[in-house]
Amino acid sequence: MRYFVVFLFLLLSHTTFSQVSADDSRVSGTITNDNTNLPISNVNIINLNKVIGAVSNDKGYFELNVSVSDTLLFSYIGFQSLKIRVTNDWIKNKTTKIQMTEKAIALEEIIIQPYYLTGYLEVDSKLIPSPNNYRYSISGLPQGYEAGEYSPNAFGNILGSMFNPADALYNFFGKKSKELKRLKQIKKDETVRNLLESKFDRETLATLLGIDKKEIAEILDRCNYSESFIKSANDLQIMDAISGCYEEYKILKKK
Repeated sequence: MRYFVVFLFLLLSHTTFSQVSADDSRVSGTITNDNTNLPISNVNIINLNKVIGAVSNDKGYFELNVSVSDTLLFSYIGFQSLKIRVTNDWIKNKTTKIQMTEKAIALEEIIIQPYYLTGYLEVDSKLIPSPNNYRYSISGLPQGYEAGEYSPNAFGNILGSMFNPADALYNFFGKKSKELKRLKQIKKDETVRNLLESKFDRETLATLLGIDKKEIAEILDRCNYSESFIKSANDLQIMDAISGCYEEYKILKKK
């Protein structure tokens, strides 16, 4: 009887292990241009559910670990991004073909307004407009805070964010806690990090976090990041900034 129990336990353990392994499969695919049918190399593929990534080779080929119903994001400069759900037939067949469409970019007419300079510094300095970004320095704090351009309520908003940041950020972080908890997971995958380091369009980052691109700028503004940083930083720097701000928010919320 004792040997039978041991045998039954081993059998159940083997069955459980087989089921767990079956849930996670490695699939492949070939990415081509839907117009020319030529392979596309260096396409970035991210499994949004597992937050792992891959890059297609010179033949458009890639491999990635997936489960049924995972969503894969395909992105490449000059092409429309794709979201594709992993299906049972893809896992059974192990491979599939994916076509991407080039973006149609229409260049509009641009009128350049020249500055008619005189050569005299005192006169020319008045002819060239300069943006006004107001920065406030508060005694006892190590850094200043940028309030933006022509914002009469900026100083009050900054004080509100500094001295009551949990309330100021609740609408962003409180409703998106599940997505923002994935930031640590995103940082672990080298392929995803390299992708974000090379991108500046916020599209992939917004998809990973499940938020709108406009919300990214609003979050960083509430976290007291300057407008120049928000516009010029790459997606990895933006992600690190949001991650740091979110960790501070969690500490303040506990207090």
